[in-house]
Amino acid sequence: MRDGLIDAAMVTLAAVFWFVTFALPWGVFWVKIAIAASILAALSLILDPPRRGELTLSLRGAGVGALSVVVLWAVFYVGNAVSAWLFPFAGRQVDMIYGKGAGYPGWVIALLLLLVTSPAEELFWRRFLQRRLAARWGAGAGWLAAAAVYAAVHVSSGNFMLVGAAAVAGLFWGAMYWWLGRIPPVIVSHALWTVLVFVVAPIG
Repeated sequence: MRDGLIDAAMVTLAAVFWFVTFALPWGVFWVKIAIAASILAALSLILDPPRRGELTLSLRGAGVGALSVVVLWAVFYVGNAVSAWLFPFAGRQVDMIYGKGAGYPGWVIALLLLLVTSPAEELFWRRFLQRRLAARWGAGAGWLAAAAVYAAVHVSSGNFMLVGAAAVAGLFWGAMYWWLGRIPPVIVSHALWTVLVFVVAPIG
């Protein structure tokens, strides 16, 4: 019962943070998302401290994480083409996502994504939330539930394409965590992918 209340409180806090980040126009988007993710990650580490060696990245884990980036980028590339064919509004909504970075140096965005936002998101969404839900409901149900919540908090953006992208990415990184049983390779995947897709090789 207590664990369920903690999880519900953390998800509610994440929903509030994502609303402030995506729905409210004031502030710098990339700074807001970095702060929000960092607070959630810090709280998750306090509530569920890491075991010895849990956050250590191996050479194999780094390689798996880097290779997964290529796979996920290809998935999004194909998904973008299909979405543009199915939905007339897709291109405009994708442009709105990228528009959030307008006016800010690419290297600043890259550093925030690589060193702050992406690692913090994985520590919360997969290591904390998915693991706890999987322990309570089973690995498969925990994976699906965590990915669903990850997509749902993006609804406040009012951007259908962003919600869909979050769902796909959440399922992908959740599956990686389920398969590998370790979070460091997933952090590498998330960090490198966001830099690739937002700074180096944007899709669309």
